[in-house]
Amino acid sequence: MRLGGEISEEERKEEEEVGTTAFSTGECCGQNKVVVGYALTSKKKNSFLQPKLTTLARNKGIYFVAIDLNKPLLEQGPFDIVLHKLSGEEWHEIIEDYRQKHPEVNVLDPPDAIQHLHNRQSMLQVVVDLNLSDCHGKVGIPRQLVITKEKNPSEIPYEVSKAGMKLPLVAKPLLVDGSAKSHELFLAYDESSLSELEPPLVLQEFVNHGGILFKIYIVGETIKVVRRFSLPNISKRELSKVAGVFRFPRVSCAAASADDADLDPSIAEHPPRPLLERLAKELRHRLGLCLFNIDMIREYGTTDVFYVIDINYFPGYGKMPEYEHIFTDFLLSLVQCKIKMKPAT
Repeated sequence: MRLGGEISEEERKEEEEVGTTAFSTGECCGQNKVVVGYALTSKKKNSFLQPKLTTLARNKGIYFVAIDLNKPLLEQGPFDIVLHKLSGEEWHEIIEDYRQKHPEVNVLDPPDAIQHLHNRQSMLQVVVDLNLSDCHGKVGIPRQLVITKEKNPSEIPYEVSKAGMKLPLVAKPLLVDGSAKSHELFLAYDESSLSELEPPLVLQEFVNHGGILFKIYIVGETIKVVRRFSLPNISKRELSKVAGVFRFPRVSCAAASADDADLDPSIAEHPPRPLLERLAKELRHRLGLCLFNIDMIREYGTTDVFYVIDINYFPGYGKMPEYEHIFTDFLLSLVQCKIKMKPAT
């Protein structure tokens, strides 16, 4: 089950030793123990499986055991939960086969459900279909245009003009495959420069939002909101003086939190809780996912007009306050739910 070297051989051996120790001592096999098999990239493992999380988990009877990607998954375990974030069709088939043959195991999350978030067009179409316009605020997506890979870059300015799109435009790759390139973002100030972009991509009208983005973390039914600094407002005067396409950082996962900054309350105030609860509930149901986050902005000058600009599967929970307690409680709730649903013998 070699998947392109997602985890180095040295790390695999180290993790295998940890997993073997846990099982051989009987710690993972006792009553009320929860075994979580995980298949994560090295980067995700380092950011998520921090010592504070694993220590708290063990105190609660939760044991994280690395899945050996060089051995058949069906021969490993037993697991109560499988936690995964690997890309590629081969892994998709492996984990789907495992789900079919082990329905008693909670797989977070089903690969077919995750696929919805690998395409920015289908990802945001789910939000459009919700039609949340009367729930303590209005939630939509920025006006957008999809440029397919068949299009020649020289045709992009014409397509934008034909669609009546307003500048500036945010350009994002259409496909989200976990690579650094799939998270490249550009800001285009004039139509002629759009021909510098490489399809397939999504163009979104830039919405002034006071330079603040809300990252809404979802862990099962738990919602946690974190403010992050984002791109500042763009004035008509600035737009008239600037031309070209500029690459900018992936601001939604920047380390700089805006939670403790001295901000205008009209910009800093979190979206209404009832709105977030309705949005999270609907997306969990429609996407079939438990672990994701929503990147949301509030239109500058309004109090209740919000836009979802991205949805990410299994985001950087290590940057979410109290994630250790939230995540371990969630894992325990999954197992307890399974026990309650198990028919009596």
